[in-house]
Amino acid sequence: MGAAGMFNRRQTRNGGVFTLCLLVVACTPVDEPLEPEYGAINTRLLDGELVSIDVIMKNATDVDQVIAFNDCAAAQYALIRGSGFVRRVTNDVQRRGRTWTGAGVYTLSDQHPGGGTAIDAEVVAAACQADGIPVV
Repeated sequence: MGAAGMFNRRQTRNGGVFTLCLLVVACTPVDEPLEPEYGAINTRLLDGELVSIDVIMKNATDVDQVIAFNDCAAAQYALIRGSGFVRRVTNDVQRRGRTWTGAGVYTLSDQHPGGGTAIDAEVVAAACQADGIPVV
C-alpha cells in the first residue's frame, strides 16, 4: 500500500473520531442555572429605628437578587415592628463561591422617609411573597 492509501485511512479514521467528538459535545446537556436557595435571615435592632439585617443565599444570579432578599426581610421586619416604611441606609453584598451574603442597615419609619431608597413595607412584603422570596 502506498503512502497515499495510508494517508486516506488515517484521515478517515481521524475524521470519524472528530465526528464522534462533535456528536458527544452536541449531546452533552448544558449546565442549567441553579435555583436560588434563600437561607438564614438575621435581624438585630441597633437603635430605636435602626435595624441591621443580614441574609445568606446560594445560587444568586447577581447582587441585585441578594439586595432584593435583604429588602424583603427589611419590609417584613418593619411590618412586625408596626412601621409602614423602611429606608435602606447601606447594603454590602459579598460572594464566596455559590454562597452570597447581604448585610444591610435600614431605618424604620411610620411615614414615608423620602428618597430613592424608601420602601413601602406592605407593598414590598406582598410582592416578595408573590415572588417566592422568604421574609422574616
